Amino acid sequence: MGQTIACANQKGGVGKTTTVVNLATYLGLAGERVLVVDLDPQGNATSGFGVDRRALESSVYDAVIDLEDLRSLIVPTPTRGVELVPSSIALAGAELELAPVEQRERRLARVLREAAREVDYVLLDCPPSLGLLTVNALTAAESVLVPMQCEYYALEGLSQLIATIDLVRDHLNPRLELKGVVLTMYDARTNLSADVAAEVRRHLAGAVFETVIPRSVRLSEAPSHGLPIELYRPDSSGAAAYRQLAAELRTRDGRTDRLPAQADQVPVAIPA
Repeated sequence: MGQTIACANQKGGVGKTTTVVNLATYLGLAGERVLVVDLDPQGNATSGFGVDRRALESSVYDAVIDLEDLRSLIVPTPTRGVELVPSSIALAGAELELAPVEQRERRLARVLREAAREVDYVLLDCPPSLGLLTVNALTAAESVLVPMQCEYYALEGLSQLIATIDLVRDHLNPRLELKGVVLTMYDARTNLSADVAAEVRRHLAGAVFETVIPRSVRLSEAPSHGLPIELYRPDSSGAAAYRQLAAELRTRDGRTDRLPAQADQVPVAIPA
């Protein structure tokens, strides 16, 4: 059965969807079977893979609200080994529709079980909030991956998210654990990024991934082309960082620590 990882942070603009799209891509290129589930009503992971939401007849909304088989909602992506359950604008009203439903926190877990058996990784792209959709993701997942922008406001949000994870573990999903924190938008030119990175490592130690994602114009441009960074600018520093993050994740999971040869083409400097 595949490992289900919720990528969550209630703060927007931290690189959460960028991390999901590009981590999934490099896991797929490493030979893993990956399913991305876009739970954000904004649908950025969906458009990040070049899928036109306006042309879709169904989405993850149908699974969460009507308990449709998640496997019937899967669409292909441009990346080998990666499939997607897309989002739609209808998801924006899902939390209100779920409010009166019995066991509303477990809707996603119910429909995800069978789909997870057919892949190695399920990555859940959560909305930038701690509402019912995110709680559904945390209830369905084994672990939480937290992208965190290297700024001080993000430190405050991290403590709130960890408190939410603890609550979900205590009341809904006792197996839930912190997969790790990924430091994003690191700017080596500033002391602020270095200070925040050091503070997060001091508090969370081994829970923080060694790989750091740099602030990158190419990473910002890639979604406008509907492409992961590997298919847009594989020679960029952002591409190299996400290759390395995928390798580090697989090493932590006891899989292989090697990606295909292209992963070694661009070195990544790891900030202290």
